[in-house]
Amino acid sequence: MKLPESYYHSDNVVALSKDLLGKYLFTCIDGFTTGGYIVETEAYNGVIDKASHAFGNRQTPRTEVMFRQGGIIYVYLCYGIHEMLNIVTSVEGHAQAILIRAINPTDGIDVMLYRRNMLVIKPNITMGPGSVAKALGISRNINAFSLQSDTIWMEDRGLTFPDENIASVPRVGVSYAAEDALLPYRFYVKGNPYVSKPNK
Repeated sequence: MKLPESYYHSDNVVALSKDLLGKYLFTCIDGFTTGGYIVETEAYNGVIDKASHAFGNRQTPRTEVMFRQGGIIYVYLCYGIHEMLNIVTSVEGHAQAILIRAINPTDGIDVMLYRRNMLVIKPNITMGPGSVAKALGISRNINAFSLQSDTIWMEDRGLTFPDENIASVPRVGVSYAAEDALLPYRFYVKGNPYVSKPNK
């Protein structure tokens, strides 16, 4: 069962980012279904968050997707190389989003290996947001797609982690965000091999 659209309408992007750990993320691209459960996320708290693309109510052709009602995806290109998958949350106009940084692969691993040009499965197959997108076949071609679609969706299969197994630490690569760079908005499952480094 797909997570209902109402799940994404919470206005607490930090709590939702933590709650996404253990949820299953799937894509069906070119007829191939791939996916796994989320083990690392980062919250971006809209117009008040200096690390967010929407900080200061910045609305551009790229960021306008973030201002739509939650339950869709925001895919952007980072450093001209990596596609990055974000889950848009909250209600229309609030521009909150969650970056998916790592998943533990479970389905369609042979397809993921092909997309990642790997012969055997290693943690870096889905370690880091660029790797997640490439392994799952995600590109800006599906930017703004609904998570209720048959192209990309999430499921709750009852997998949860106790609080003591979840780390809450500052986000990666947002030093430009001044004091907001120190906010503990990155969540990951401690000890999971697919979590990007540093993983303690």
